Amino acid sequence: MSSGCCRAAAVKARRKNTELADVVRLFGDEYRRSVSLPRHELKVLRDIELCRTARLGGHLYKCDRCGHEQPQYDSCRNRHCPKCQSLAKARWLDARRRELLPVGYFHVVFTLPHILNVLALWNKRLIYDLLFACASETLKQFAASGRHRMMGHPGITAILHTWDQRIKQHPHLHCVVSGGALSFDGQRWMSSRKKFLFPVRALSKVFRGKFLAKLEELYCKDKLRFYGEVAPLSRPGSFDRLLENLRRKEWIVYSKAPFATPEKVLNYLGSYTHRVAISNYRIRSVSKRGVSFFWRDRANGNRSRVMTLKGSEFLKRFMLHVLPKGYVRIRYYGLLAGSQKKANLAVCRRLLRVAPPPGQEKEAPPEKTARELFFEMTGRDIDICPCCGKGRMIKIAVLPPETGPPGERRAS
Repeated sequence: MSSGCCRAAAVKARRKNTELADVVRLFGDEYRRSVSLPRHELKVLRDIELCRTARLGGHLYKCDRCGHEQPQYDSCRNRHCPKCQSLAKARWLDARRRELLPVGYFHVVFTLPHILNVLALWNKRLIYDLLFACASETLKQFAASGRHRMMGHPGITAILHTWDQRIKQHPHLHCVVSGGALSFDGQRWMSSRKKFLFPVRALSKVFRGKFLAKLEELYCKDKLRFYGEVAPLSRPGSFDRLLENLRRKEWIVYSKAPFATPEKVLNYLGSYTHRVAISNYRIRSVSKRGVSFFWRDRANGNRSRVMTLKGSEFLKRFMLHVLPKGYVRIRYYGLLAGSQKKANLAVCRRLLRVAPPPGQEKEAPPEKTARELFFEMTGRDIDICPCCGKGRMIKIAVLPPETGPPGERRAS
């Protein structure tokens, strides 16, 4: 991440708050000794620990008015780091703003039964891919049936989350679905009902059937791994009993009324897209006794509660949600999929009789700088001196990354 983004965070957070990096620094070594982690998960811990510290280097800034000097250190840019998501989220939302149509958008959530949690941990890429594929196929099948006023390609944005409020395993997919579809011949816009998309019980049954069929296919092709608690499933008949048990369960699919305006869609997406398992603001305290954090008890009126875990247990829960290397957790389907997205959106706007966003007809507008994005989010200029509030911070030197023995690096 650019040094400008680092300065943005420094201006925004004027005092030292308890954060995830403190947990890693205090309990990271103990946790690494207790488990065997793959290289990319070790990198996640290291990046979070060193993010915006002298170990990564940075730049020295000086106020051109009062002479105040302030170092700003580089970010780790790891997608699992809670301090490195603001700029990425702002850039993503700025791009999505140009793709919104003046129609209603529905929020649909597909959740996997808890009985699959451990199997998903040992087969993250396969199980999460199944979740994406089956949820999107279910929505497209209902949109193509013509039984709910739609017969065409809807716009679907799917966002993977794997956690609940207590940082436990809870794989589910948040889907934002357009309240209408582009007809298969590309000549009409097929609007859905204003306050109803598809029946959730029917969605649940179709989603369950598709998922279990594909899961059984993976098992027959010997692509699933069975270790730890799920090792018994490799025995003859055990997996068949699991499938039968899952067929009898009622799978949860949730559908919410459409958003009032396209701007509401963006506000919603902004709260889900680049979220990590736990944000820094939820961490209440970190000490040798453990980590305390806030969580919302949805079973009791969404009340705010505090949970305290041992440091190693807290990190164990957090690491459950580290995605496989290179895994894409935001995906697009229907008229938003692939290289035809731009052309499909142009056709939809013509059919809906709305003008394209500024600059859309010509070349794409230039990407906004970190300074511009931060000003849009907060109304503050990151170049203004935090000391006198009048001068501008000018970059005067490059700070190279610090080196030294591991003990000294951690102390710094």
